[in-house]
Amino acid sequence: MTTEPAPPTLSTVQGAHKNTLKQANAAIRRLDFESFLALCTDDTEWTFVGDKTLRGKEAVRQWMPTAYPEPPVFEVHHMVADDAGFLTAIGEITLKNDSGRPVRHAYCDVWRFRDGKLAQLQAFVIPVGEIARPSPLGNEEAAAQ
Repeated sequence: MTTEPAPPTLSTVQGAHKNTLKQANAAIRRLDFESFLALCTDDTEWTFVGDKTLRGKEAVRQWMPTAYPEPPVFEVHHMVADDAGFLTAIGEITLKNDSGRPVRHAYCDVWRFRDGKLAQLQAFVIPVGEIARPSPLGNEEAAAQ
Protein backbone atom coordinates (compact mmCIF):
# COMPACT_ATOMS: atom_id res chain seq x y z
CA MET A 1 0.00 0.00 0.00
CA THR A 2 1.45 3.35 -1.04
CA THR A 3 0.70 6.52 0.74
CA GLU A 4 0.06 9.60 -1.36
CA PRO A 5 1.77 12.76 -0.13
CA ALA A 6 -0.59 15.21 1.46
CA PRO A 7 -1.50 18.18 -0.73
CA PRO A 8 0.33 21.35 0.22
CA THR A 9 -1.39 23.27 2.95
CA LEU A 10 -2.31 26.90 2.55
CA SER A 11 0.46 28.01 4.90
CA THR A 12 2.98 25.93 2.92
CA VAL A 13 1.96 27.59 -0.36
CA GLN A 14 1.95 31.06 1.20
CA GLY A 15 5.40 30.38 2.70
CA ALA A 16 6.67 29.22 -0.70
CA HIS A 17 5.43 32.43 -2.31
CA LYS A 18 7.17 34.51 0.35
CA ASN A 19 10.39 32.54 -0.18
CA THR A 20 10.17 33.08 -3.94
CA LEU A 21 9.88 36.83 -3.45
CA LYS A 22 12.81 36.79 -1.00
CA GLN A 23 14.89 34.98 -3.66
CA ALA A 24 13.79 37.50 -6.28
CA ASN A 25 14.74 40.43 -4.03
CA ALA A 26 18.15 38.87 -3.33
CA ALA A 27 18.72 38.55 -7.09
CA ILE A 28 17.89 42.25 -7.58
CA ARG A 29 20.36 43.20 -4.83
CA ARG A 30 23.05 41.27 -6.77
CA LEU A 31 21.89 42.76 -10.11
CA ASP A 32 21.37 39.16 -11.22
CA PHE A 33 18.46 39.87 -13.53
CA GLU A 34 18.43 36.42 -15.15
CA SER A 35 18.02 34.69 -11.77
CA PHE A 36 15.17 37.08 -11.03
CA LEU A 37 13.54 36.40 -14.41
CA ALA A 38 13.79 32.65 -13.84
CA LEU A 39 11.26 33.18 -11.04
CA CYS A 40 8.77 34.86 -13.43
CA THR A 41 6.31 33.34 -15.89
CA ASP A 42 7.08 33.96 -19.57
CA ASP A 43 3.95 36.11 -19.87
CA THR A 44 4.55 38.07 -16.66
CA GLU A 45 2.83 41.45 -16.63
CA TRP A 46 3.93 44.37 -14.49
CA THR A 47 1.82 47.47 -14.02
CA PHE A 48 3.41 50.49 -12.38
CA VAL A 49 0.23 52.31 -11.39
CA GLY A 50 0.12 55.77 -12.95
CA ASP A 51 3.16 55.06 -15.13
CA LYS A 52 3.61 52.08 -17.45
CA THR A 53 2.88 48.40 -18.02
CA LEU A 54 5.48 45.83 -19.04
CA ARG A 55 4.18 42.75 -20.82
CA GLY A 56 6.28 39.60 -21.02
CA LYS A 57 9.61 38.50 -19.64
CA GLU A 58 11.56 40.17 -22.46
CA ALA A 59 10.02 43.59 -21.69
CA VAL A 60 11.00 43.18 -18.03
CA ARG A 61 14.50 42.05 -19.08
CA GLN A 62 14.94 45.25 -21.12
CA TRP A 63 13.59 47.48 -18.34
CA MET A 64 15.59 46.08 -15.40
CA PRO A 65 19.05 47.53 -16.26
CA THR A 66 17.52 50.97 -16.76
CA ALA A 67 15.68 50.84 -13.43
CA TYR A 68 18.59 49.26 -11.54
CA PRO A 69 21.91 50.48 -13.02
CA GLU A 70 23.33 49.78 -9.56
CA PRO A 71 21.99 47.70 -6.68
CA PRO A 72 18.95 49.32 -5.08
CA VAL A 73 18.72 49.75 -1.34
CA PHE A 74 15.40 48.42 -0.13
CA GLU A 75 13.70 47.01 2.89
CA VAL A 76 10.56 44.92 3.00
CA HIS A 77 8.55 45.85 6.09
CA HIS A 78 5.64 43.43 5.63
CA MET A 79 4.66 40.51 3.40
CA VAL A 80 1.09 39.23 3.43
CA ALA A 81 0.04 36.19 1.40
CA ASP A 82 -3.50 35.00 0.78
CA ASP A 83 -5.19 31.82 -0.37
CA ALA A 84 -5.86 33.14 -3.89
CA GLY A 85 -2.17 33.25 -4.89
CA PHE A 86 -1.52 36.90 -4.10
CA LEU A 87 1.36 38.28 -2.06
CA THR A 88 1.58 41.90 -0.97
CA ALA A 89 4.95 43.39 -0.04
CA ILE A 90 5.16 46.79 1.63
CA GLY A 91 8.44 48.59 2.14
CA GLU A 92 10.88 51.26 1.07
CA ILE A 93 13.37 51.45 -1.79
CA THR A 94 16.02 54.04 -2.54
CA LEU A 95 16.79 54.70 -6.20
CA LYS A 96 18.76 57.43 -7.89
CA ASN A 97 16.85 60.08 -9.82
CA ASP A 98 17.86 61.45 -13.23
CA SER A 99 20.45 63.74 -11.65
CA GLY A 100 22.01 60.87 -9.73
CA ARG A 101 20.68 61.84 -6.31
CA PRO A 102 19.21 59.09 -4.11
CA VAL A 103 15.46 59.30 -3.55
CA ARG A 104 13.58 57.20 -1.00
CA HIS A 105 10.28 55.71 -2.16
CA ALA A 106 7.51 53.93 -0.28
CA TYR A 107 6.11 50.99 -2.18
CA CYS A 108 3.34 48.46 -2.10
CA ASP A 109 3.79 45.58 -4.56
CA VAL A 110 0.89 43.20 -5.14
CA TRP A 111 2.15 40.03 -6.81
CA ARG A 112 0.00 37.27 -8.30
CA PHE A 113 1.57 33.83 -8.51
CA ARG A 114 0.88 31.12 -11.06
CA ASP A 115 2.49 27.68 -10.77
CA GLY A 116 4.84 29.05 -8.11
CA LYS A 117 6.15 31.87 -10.29
CA LEU A 118 5.67 35.65 -10.37
CA ALA A 119 2.94 36.14 -12.96
CA GLN A 120 1.63 39.65 -12.38
CA LEU A 121 2.62 42.77 -10.48
CA GLN A 122 0.72 45.89 -9.53
CA ALA A 123 3.28 48.30 -8.09
CA PHE A 124 2.37 51.44 -6.20
CA VAL A 125 5.58 53.47 -5.79
CA ILE A 126 5.60 56.94 -4.24
CA PRO A 127 8.68 59.15 -3.79
CA VAL A 128 8.85 60.30 -0.18
CA GLY A 129 12.03 62.35 -0.17
CA GLU A 130 15.48 62.98 -1.48
CA ILE A 131 18.22 61.60 0.74
CA ALA A 132 20.37 64.40 2.14
CA ARG A 133 24.00 64.12 1.19
CA PRO A 134 26.65 65.03 3.72
CA SER A 135 28.43 68.27 2.97
CA PRO A 136 31.93 67.83 1.52
CA LEU A 137 32.98 70.56 3.98
CA GLY A 138 31.95 68.58 7.04
CA ASN A 139 29.15 69.39 9.48
CA GLU A 140 30.82 72.25 11.35
CA GLU A 141 32.11 73.99 8.23
CA ALA A 142 28.78 73.57 6.41
CA ALA A 143 26.89 75.07 9.36
CA ALA A 144 29.17 78.11 9.30
CA GLN A 145 28.44 78.77 5.59
